[in-house]
Amino acid sequence: KANNPVTKKMDNIFTHRIWGFAIFLFILFVIFQFIFTFSAYPMAWIESLFTFTEDIVSKALPHGILNDILTKGILAGLSGIAVFVPQIAFLFAFISILEDTGYMARVSFIMDRMMRKFGLNGKSIIPLISGVACAVPAIMGTRTITNRKERLITIFVTPLMSCSARLPVYTLLIAMIVPSKLVFGFFNMQGLVLMCMYLIGFIAAISVAFVMQFILKSKEKSYFIMEMPIYRFPRLKHVLLTIIEKVKIFLFEAGKVIVAISIVLWVLASFAPAHRFQDIEQHYQKKENTANMTAQQISTKIKSEKLKSSYAGILGRKIEPIISPLGFDWKIGIALITSFAAREVFVGTMATIYSVRDEDDIRSIREKMTAEINPDTGKKTYNIAVGFSLMFFYAFAMQCMSTVAVVFRESGSWKWSLSQFLFMGVLAYVSSFIVFHLLK
Repeated sequence: KANNPVTKKMDNIFTHRIWGFAIFLFILFVIFQFIFTFSAYPMAWIESLFTFTEDIVSKALPHGILNDILTKGILAGLSGIAVFVPQIAFLFAFISILEDTGYMARVSFIMDRMMRKFGLNGKSIIPLISGVACAVPAIMGTRTITNRKERLITIFVTPLMSCSARLPVYTLLIAMIVPSKLVFGFFNMQGLVLMCMYLIGFIAAISVAFVMQFILKSKEKSYFIMEMPIYRFPRLKHVLLTIIEKVKIFLFEAGKVIVAISIVLWVLASFAPAHRFQDIEQHYQKKENTANMTAQQISTKIKSEKLKSSYAGILGRKIEPIISPLGFDWKIGIALITSFAAREVFVGTMATIYSVRDEDDIRSIREKMTAEINPDTGKKTYNIAVGFSLMFFYAFAMQCMSTVAVVFRESGSWKWSLSQFLFMGVLAYVSSFIVFHLLK
């Protein structure tokens, strides 16, 4: 430890065997409460801005393919991801502050004893916590772990930590299925659920690590040596630069993928084989087929059936039998396929799908999905069972091609990448299945 007397006194508290853990959990609790409570206002402003922009562009340009691609494809897809910038900014701000103050090194120290019971060491906690931001640099950060067995286990379990790409999925679904009310008059229920999803990722990571320590054999001894920095106030400039850099990466890296996928998805959702769209329109032009329907109901029916008969709808319905036991329909199926590129693409995909279907509806994606009614049950499509089933699927599924690539590079073997991909896929499916059938 550092010889600074103030540092020593603070370490007596922050590295205490009992109080150290309690303080760490309290800090995590405050972070997630803050993220959900204070990001609501800027998120609403961003939603309103995109809704206003879509309306302006739609009216300014003549009706046609260009208008639809811009409003129902690109803008709809980008709005689905840009709305989560405030939460991403807050998350990276807190992580940067914890690192800059010297507290993150103390977390490694207090966690070392517990980590060893699960086949890891104190240095493993840094990649795991960094994985809350992004698994790619977190896995690269495992290079500081000298023991190969511990490093490989850390690489394998780090993607189970809920990264910032999962945050848009979590917050969208939580906002739809969890009431925004205070527990005990103080705690935000949505913030509590969000924290629980992050804790589930951590519990899954250390549980898998515990099993893997018996599978991997190694005679190499493990050591934990770390120099403790002195405590200091976070540098505001450093924190702001970190936020700007990370948000820029989040927006532009995800944005490029989302724009490309949104255009492709719009094409797939706007066209169909042969004369299927014409057949649907002709069907509803006959009075005997629309006798008891209003003009609005007829219009909604036509749009819904067109989307279902489109290339995107055909693709979604092909995989629907596989995902229906999880409570997912063909629209969610399309989003699951596109989000294998990156998890946050799920939100942009759903925004594009609902924009194509509801051409005259300029409400936010959250409002559209909340209002969705299951035609078979007559109840809301996104109920508690479906919502939590989806969150558990995204909590465990390896839907990030960048992570697959970096695992191969850091482990030096495709065996690790493929086994990790398959394991997380099976874990996601099974956990999602159990959660759906327990809650439905």
